[in-house]
Amino acid sequence: MSARCLRRGLHGPLTFVLTLGALSAAPARGQEAPAPIPTPAKAAPDSGATADSSAAPLWSTPLNGPHVLREKSVRLKGEGEQVLRSGPGAEFAIVATGAAGAEFKVVAKRGDWIDLRIDAERTGWVHRDLCEEFDDLSGLEFRPNPRLFSRVGSFSLRAYTGAYAFDRKSNSLLLGGSLGYQLLDHVEIEGGLAWTRVARPAEIVESLFNLALEEERFHMLYYSFNLNLKLLPGRQMEPFLTGGLGSSILRGQTESSFNLGAGSLLFFSKHMAMRWEFRNYRFASGAASARRENNNVEFSLGSSLLF
Repeated sequence: MSARCLRRGLHGPLTFVLTLGALSAAPARGQEAPAPIPTPAKAAPDSGATADSSAAPLWSTPLNGPHVLREKSVRLKGEGEQVLRSGPGAEFAIVATGAAGAEFKVVAKRGDWIDLRIDAERTGWVHRDLCEEFDDLSGLEFRPNPRLFSRVGSFSLRAYTGAYAFDRKSNSLLLGGSLGYQLLDHVEIEGGLAWTRVARPAEIVESLFNLALEEERFHMLYYSFNLNLKLLPGRQMEPFLTGGLGSSILRGQTESSFNLGAGSLLFFSKHMAMRWEFRNYRFASGAASARRENNNVEFSLGSSLLF
């Protein structure tokens, strides 16, 4: 048999074997080759870790839901890793590192330092020379215990309850309200009206003549115009000193009075606060030679609405 005939005889089986091998190596029709499994990024330890810029950033999803405004962000620049510190200064400890080119959302700014969101639980400060700013960060200036806002020109409506001690010898419930106006940062003017029912037990009031009074029960209405001095205006916790003049109406008589006290407001929102205070009302009561000076102690707790 000639060589030419031998090649013709082997051509058919060889072609079949090569075609079968190619079909077994190729993926099935309608299927794709499996993609490689990405290596998960290692969790950064608290003592300092390298930010993996290839991983999906945690700051891509707003932490507070869909109502968060567009957040400002920066990109680290330079070469290698940049350190993020626990405070706005080189003297603070390193909390993490970030690779050049990594983007972070901005939490706050203080001077030349920018506070960045590292993850859902941590933040870190970096010098602005190491960042490329995408947005204007002037509105994010951070100040310790900052004034939340100025309350000058606002009115406050207050309702309260508490305890009242007439001449410091009888305790009774009081109900009251007031309307105030913030005249200056530190100064508020206020007018208030309150009611209490005094109950004084029988007691010897003048042992020299062996005179005794029966138990006394009467209603008392009192009002005052006060000046409140705010010690830390604009804060969430706002302590104040207060004093004023007014009158107390009891047993059909009106007695002039003055008061001094102190208190504090705790703001839960821009328009709502809880207020507690202590006052001492001083006025004279009684007829003719029986008149005497009274120190009347008031403690109240209530809520204030600003508008």
